[in-house]
Amino acid sequence: MKVLNNKVAIITGASSGIGRAAALLFAREGATVIAGARRQSELDSLVAQIRQAGGRAVGIAGDVRHESYAQTLVDFAVSEFGGLDIAFNNAGTMGEMGATPQVSAAGWQDTLDTNLNSAFFGAKYQIPAMLKRGAGSLIFTSTFVGHTVGFPGVAAYAASKAGLNGLTQALATEFGAQGIRVNAILPGGTETPMAHEMNHTPEALAQVASLHALKRLAQPEEIAKAALFLASDASSFMTGSSMLVDGGVSVNRT
Repeated sequence: MKVLNNKVAIITGASSGIGRAAALLFAREGATVIAGARRQSELDSLVAQIRQAGGRAVGIAGDVRHESYAQTLVDFAVSEFGGLDIAFNNAGTMGEMGATPQVSAAGWQDTLDTNLNSAFFGAKYQIPAMLKRGAGSLIFTSTFVGHTVGFPGVAAYAASKAGLNGLTQALATEFGAQGIRVNAILPGGTETPMAHEMNHTPEALAQVASLHALKRLAQPEEIAKAALFLASDASSFMTGSSMLVDGGVSVNRT
């Protein structure tokens, strides 16, 4: 049996990487997927792939930094599909990198807008829609960086993603009694465009892989499976969790 049958899910950052893998997986498991990202052409390709496989999906392009986009996605879910059950707020950016004294105010703010404010905007509109269903699962993509491990040169990224862990806990306690579960996944290094943005050479990627206990990077599909677990009833007693899916990078010392 498909574990997300008759569920409606919003997934942001769906044009590539973890978001795209999650959209494909959630659709295979029976969900109607509303895929969000900035690039309509990439969303069209994703939707075509899902529909070809017999799934249901639509792609709506927009900028997660804008509150109006969060509302648009939820309004579409409610008007076209009757409600909302799952939201995977996955869109993110590495942001401006470099020595912290040289990071611009604009770069700092843009990273917070993309990684943290967008999650708040999403939850602001997703939770009321889920309350009308009587239950729901919100998932945020955070990271181990700034949680269990520190790296130089990524202060804005680490701070914005760490904020998601606090937001997760606050929302979990605020809405748990009303049937809303809120969790975050904290991926390790993953083979995505963002990973290559931070590590420009095969040697750099190999170095990052060596930091993990598993001595490799994750495939996006592996992280998507963790998101599926949190979206499904398999995690029915989990809320407020920042769940490491990090290949052991947080514990590795070899």
